[in-house]
Amino acid sequence: MQTELSKKLGVEHAIFGFTPFPAVAAAISRAGGFGVLGAVRYTAPDDLKRDLDWIEAHVDGRPYGLDVVMPAKKVEGVTEADVEAMIPEGHRQFVKDTLAKYGVPELAEGEAAGWRITGWMEQVARTQLDVAFDYPIKLLANALGSPPADVVERAHDQGVLVAALAGSARHARKHQQAGIDIIVAQGYEAGGHTGDIASMVLTPEVVEAVAPLPVLAAGGIGSGPQVAAALTLGAQGVWLGSIWLTTTEADLHSPALTEKLLAAGSGDTVRSRALTGKPARQLRTEWTDAWDDPNGPGTLPMPLQGLLVAEAVSRIQKYEVEPLLGTPVGQIVGRMNSERSVQAVFDDLTRGFEQSVDRINRIAGRSGQ
Repeated sequence: MQTELSKKLGVEHAIFGFTPFPAVAAAISRAGGFGVLGAVRYTAPDDLKRDLDWIEAHVDGRPYGLDVVMPAKKVEGVTEADVEAMIPEGHRQFVKDTLAKYGVPELAEGEAAGWRITGWMEQVARTQLDVAFDYPIKLLANALGSPPADVVERAHDQGVLVAALAGSARHARKHQQAGIDIIVAQGYEAGGHTGDIASMVLTPEVVEAVAPLPVLAAGGIGSGPQVAAALTLGAQGVWLGSIWLTTTEADLHSPALTEKLLAAGSGDTVRSRALTGKPARQLRTEWTDAWDDPNGPGTLPMPLQGLLVAEAVSRIQKYEVEPLLGTPVGQIVGRMNSERSVQAVFDDLTRGFEQSVDRINRIAGRSGQ
């Protein structure tokens, strides 16, 4: 399953796997794909260094990359405390009332929220890059579009390719103009932040818009036939995220959440602003319903919403309050019906890809050639 891009990066299969878990990223690369570690949760540089050291020791010399979250435009002199002060008291009370309604316990005294949105702030992302560029990463991806120009230049100076996610052909053209090397065309079906256009429509539009720049297809992909379809549409690979959440290497720290993912169907997700303030696909829960209720206060813009709900999300996750418990995940969750190893997922993807190619060859009258 090789393309010009996969050959350039030295990987056997044109499957790029985004994950917040180092063990999953390393397993993806060992399986012949390209593991990409999500860095947004690393607010302490030493924590990122620790996990990159671990990946280096377990990736068997295979290539891997890092995904950060950086705005293209910098806002000078704004601290987390400044942003916190912008949150209305009515919204804080809504969070308290919702947690009280479901009996969510408080965190222990002195215990900090484990989920913070500070990784979305540019100064934090830049400290992540200071660490990451000391490692032989081959790709830097940015989930908020094109990173600042100096970051693109710094990556290129170190021989690192830069990828950016796009939800429309217009976005993709802007990335191309900014010197981005790889466009990730992320369709409506995807988990996390996503636009309004479905993958089957978006992928060929982006391929045509930025040719000859390589494009990765993302959103709703989790089987070999879907990988074959993406490559047929002109993509040079696929970008998969949700499918790894129920692998045995993933560390969700929540058996209840894993069970919810395994039980969910493709219609059990919702595109909501409840988590960060921007539309993000996630499991539909009573938490997302509360924020999307027109009788509620409504969500705040990014990054206010993320700061507002950070402690609440940590409490819901820690105490596994099932009605409120959720996570970003795409519509492919309907195929995530059992816990499997990363290698087992790869075996299924490659086997299904080969079967699909054989089927198309038979339809085209090329069988046996």
